Amino acid sequence: MREPDVSVVVAVYNTMPYLTKCLNSLVRQSIGRDRIEVVAVDDGSTDGSGRELDRFARLYPETVKVIHQANSGGPAAPSNRALDVATGRYVFFIGADDYLGPEALERLVHAADEYDSDVVLGKAIGVNSRNIHQAVFARNEVEIDLFDSALPWSLANTKLFRRELVERHHLRYPEDMPVGSDQPFTLEACFRAKRISVLADYDFYHAVRRLNAHNITYRSRHVERLGCVKSIMDFVAGLIEPGERRDAILVRHFAWEVARLVEDDFLQLDRAVQEQVLAGVRDLADRYLTDRIRASLEIEPRLRIGTAQRGTVDDLLAVIRQDAEEGVPPTVVDGDRWYAGYPGFRDPRLELPDSWFDVSDNAADWLARLEAVAVTWETCDDGERALAVTARTPRRDLASLTSGPIGLTAGDVTGTTLETSRDGAGSTVRAQFRVGLLLAGSGTGGSLLSVRSQLTAFGGVGTAAVRAPTRPTVSRLMFRRGMRFFVITPTTSHRGQLVIAIAPVTPRRVLARLRRRLPQGGK
Repeated sequence: MREPDVSVVVAVYNTMPYLTKCLNSLVRQSIGRDRIEVVAVDDGSTDGSGRELDRFARLYPETVKVIHQANSGGPAAPSNRALDVATGRYVFFIGADDYLGPEALERLVHAADEYDSDVVLGKAIGVNSRNIHQAVFARNEVEIDLFDSALPWSLANTKLFRRELVERHHLRYPEDMPVGSDQPFTLEACFRAKRISVLADYDFYHAVRRLNAHNITYRSRHVERLGCVKSIMDFVAGLIEPGERRDAILVRHFAWEVARLVEDDFLQLDRAVQEQVLAGVRDLADRYLTDRIRASLEIEPRLRIGTAQRGTVDDLLAVIRQDAEEGVPPTVVDGDRWYAGYPGFRDPRLELPDSWFDVSDNAADWLARLEAVAVTWETCDDGERALAVTARTPRRDLASLTSGPIGLTAGDVTGTTLETSRDGAGSTVRAQFRVGLLLAGSGTGGSLLSVRSQLTAFGGVGTAAVRAPTRPTVSRLMFRRGMRFFVITPTTSHRGQLVIAIAPVTPRRVLARLRRRLPQGGK
């Protein structure tokens, strides 16, 4: 039997009905079923996923291999089991609720063979407003460097790996990590690869956000995530010597995983959990947070992590409440320096360095910090619906410090500024986003648009995410674009920032919605 070009690994646990689309996208790949093998491991599913795998194995016995096992609590064990039996020249990992573009594997294998690459990244996009970091997919690259690119921000395992590399270094997933176990695997593969390539001219991977959010990553808790980020950072430290290269990797983990532990939802945790999380963040900061990493962090995670490192739970709560409940902090001007007036600034008890609060080098970005105070649906003069966002800052001098218009954007969509005014308590900016423009800027799988402010000041352009201390109460609405329907939902991210979620609606949901609106009997 001919050696397959690529083994596709699918770790499966209760992913119906998404699993069917995932498997169909694999057996219908343009590369041909004779050049791939699908190794699917059912990790004790109880929703019929195991039966669906068996059905595909009966339909495509030469292509689909199925292994059933008791539930292991995470994707690591089933992924390792699949690697043990994979026979392809390359191996590719796919989430059981995701799917591939029709030409994905053919393009990836061709690139790996042509460039002699050990790892190839194909552009990934989000579905159902799932957010996927896009910086690494800016352009096609024959070769990128792990330490001098955006690759550390894209360490998911959804890549093509040369199996000889995997087996030579016996790369496997740490099975004691219920969340994030793909990151050590991917990091070491990229660290040891002789060449890493990027393909950005095709939508290879469609990452689906489950509408029921049952994915373990979505529902993992703070203590679990703390344990996983500790494992990841310890792994990085064991793989890479201290210095710029290690910092280039760890900055992502402080800016993302560690920062997520002290987001606004930290306020709702039990006191004992807060204490445990703070102790864990302090330990990680003491061991791995260098001045180089700290200086590269944005002001919010820099101060929250720093306060956890030096202060008490109450000190950290005060800093988080400033953003989550009280609004944009005051600006302290001292000579030619600007400082963010968060709790703890020049508190002799904490002895936090002024440099942690210094925003002088990013004064335009600091000036652009606004807080959403109202989000409403409106009807434009021509009858088109629009989403209006009203945002404020305590700075009364906002207009006088800027040179040019002050506006709001949602993703790549620029809102129409309707008002820029000031009163005794600060300044207000009000902008309107037409539905047609929002939908035009969204792909068929939907999108998650971050609302940001933008202005020109101090010789540069400043921008900042618009925070929303409370989730907007405005309702979600359904709109049509061509033959497709989408639901637009103004909401907040885990960071307390205003976002506009645009998600496609299936025909079944559209019909169900229409039936609910009809009188009884459909008349």
